[in-house]
Amino acid sequence: MSKRSPIRRGAFGRSLAVSLAGARAGGAFAFDSALRKLRGEQAGNDDLLRREAERFAASLGELKGSYVKIGQIFALLGEHFLPEPLTTAFHRLESETKPVDWYHMAPVFEDALGSKLAALTIDPQPLAAASLAQVHRATIVATGQQVVVKGQYPELAALLDEDFDAVVRMLRLARWLPARREFDAWLETMRAQLHAEIDYPRELEMARRMQMAFAQNSGLCELATTVQLPTYHDGFCTQNVLTMDYLAGDRVGSEAVAKFPQTVRNDLGKAMLQLFFVEVFELGLMQSDPNFGNYLIGDAGQRLSLLDFGSVLELDPAMRKALMDTIVAGHHGNDDALVDALIRLGCLREDSDDYARDTFKEFIAHLLEPLGHPDDLPKAFLNASGEYQWGKSGLLTRVGKKVANSVASRHFTIPAGDFALIARKLTGVFTFIAVLEAEFNAWDLIQPFMQAANIPLETEQ
Repeated sequence: MSKRSPIRRGAFGRSLAVSLAGARAGGAFAFDSALRKLRGEQAGNDDLLRREAERFAASLGELKGSYVKIGQIFALLGEHFLPEPLTTAFHRLESETKPVDWYHMAPVFEDALGSKLAALTIDPQPLAAASLAQVHRATIVATGQQVVVKGQYPELAALLDEDFDAVVRMLRLARWLPARREFDAWLETMRAQLHAEIDYPRELEMARRMQMAFAQNSGLCELATTVQLPTYHDGFCTQNVLTMDYLAGDRVGSEAVAKFPQTVRNDLGKAMLQLFFVEVFELGLMQSDPNFGNYLIGDAGQRLSLLDFGSVLELDPAMRKALMDTIVAGHHGNDDALVDALIRLGCLREDSDDYARDTFKEFIAHLLEPLGHPDDLPKAFLNASGEYQWGKSGLLTRVGKKVANSVASRHFTIPAGDFALIARKLTGVFTFIAVLEAEFNAWDLIQPFMQAANIPLETEQ
């Protein structure tokens, strides 16, 4: 077994590896752009761009740790700022994370748990591998209870900022990221999010708060599918190791879930959407990472388990109110209230022109399309029973085009960082439902939230 550290030592070496990979990919993009201009062509050498983007993404994957997580974040949030071949390659990092050898992970558990480690029998074969940690199944010796232990990759915390700076520096040198002040604030939000996801004491606290909020919240009791959170075992939780109940289940994209009856998949989709509204409108706590690995579907589709709380976002009261107002105003066609809410979200400025305002209003209308009254839903995306077909609607692709138009406006402003995380979550929710190929209308599901919000409900004529 190799004794080489899975996280390369030394910030300089890691930064150099990213810079070299980025320089090669960036050179390919620049060369292709120049050739297109000389030839008067609109389309570039897609094979070249794709090949170099894949090489760069693969380089991040080989370096593991935060580089993979950074790539995943840019895949989710950079689709309208980065070249398409690059974001496509970054998306593959979400499913291609390779586990770290037990030789390197065993010391993590030994150092973190000390004498308590003898109370556990840990399976050396990982149950799952993520970008910042991996999970091993274990047994509590005294009781025989099945648990999982999540261990943070070695050396990760010490290299987090250097890794992030290296990727951002490369992207900017290649002119793939806009050199704009408001984008700096967005990047710092991403940096803070990375730090939050390796802060295990914070994750444990957020998990407890979510559990308490779910237990006290009546809205969740009305979900067609049960939502479950794991119980954490305090005695085996430390600065870089977390231990929780083992929960069985399948990923949303698995063949097992795809074979569920349509009604079961519909219920799962409704549960996911209602969960988002409960988090925003009632809890003020939102799990902002939409990675499919953070959810398990069990009990033949009757249970949706939430697994990871490192990315739980505590919504700022002003941001939360602006977000709720945006959803409600957009849903009810209240244009004045919508513009006011978008300004408070940071999507528009007070002096934004009519073009920018109209573009964003149209964007919100497209985004909220599935939530509309059944009579107003696009007929092309309805099944024979008049139910919205989430998988066939191509919603996110159509919304993406509206975002691209918004970015082109000189009055476009990059939203606040928290909104970027919220957008990341909402994108994940809609993708989750689309992968289920769920078919349902959301009008009745969201009405309690709309009616409880303190905003005029009448539709503008």
